[in-house]
Amino acid sequence: MLERTRPLSGGCVGDVALVELANGGKLVAKLGGADSGLAREGFMLRYLAERSSLPVPEVLHGDDNLLLMEYRPSGDRIDGSAERHAADLVATLHEISGPSFGFECDTVIGGLPQPNPPAQSWLEFFRDQRLLDMGRRAMQTGRLPESVMARLECMAAKLDNWIEEPARPSLIHGDMWGGNVLVRDGRITGFIDPAIYFADPEIELAFTTLFATFGDTFFARYQEHRPMHPGFFEARRDLYNLYPLLVHVHLFGGSYVNSVARTLTRFGC
Repeated sequence: MLERTRPLSGGCVGDVALVELANGGKLVAKLGGADSGLAREGFMLRYLAERSSLPVPEVLHGDDNLLLMEYRPSGDRIDGSAERHAADLVATLHEISGPSFGFECDTVIGGLPQPNPPAQSWLEFFRDQRLLDMGRRAMQTGRLPESVMARLECMAAKLDNWIEEPARPSLIHGDMWGGNVLVRDGRITGFIDPAIYFADPEIELAFTTLFATFGDTFFARYQEHRPMHPGFFEARRDLYNLYPLLVHVHLFGGSYVNSVARTLTRFGC
């Protein structure tokens, strides 16, 4: 029986509430509406729970109006111990491979559609389904100027100057900023709000640096499991972070446009 509810922080898609039950149990409820993407979010959490060892909350109910999930304890900062634990978990996730880049269905990121048609070329997928797709949709909202979109197309045409085809597609969480990483007592208790697909895992690693989710401790431990190729921090990180920056342009505009423009200038566009 329901005892009370109280709002939680977060909720780019809809309101989030902690549901406290009379028996002392706790649940998390996300409220949405038509085309909110909550049903797809529930699907992605269930996929990760069934196909990986990544800790995610159990989904009790999921449709676009209501996503009801297990409560997982959190609230602590990401310290060195948590970074090492996260690296172990993320490296194991990235070992899961699929037959192609993309996914079996489209997913969502921040409530926005994320197209995932299967592709054998990562460069083509990243160019067409991530950079150009999100850039064009951000331009259609009026948040990305046409002049910056033209520069993005310039950048997309020469990605192979810096990025090589990865050995195989890896399953990624897809939206690994600090707000989506739950921590208690130096351990990761859950990853939430996924945006999954099969990708070059470096795009996930890049995203963890964009808002300083993880730092040197994480990368040192990750490379004990999966050594990284030279050039990631020097170039590929910034190229891959164009995608989450474009997501933020689509959602918020403002200073994120300048961040995109600076990256394009750095790479000669």
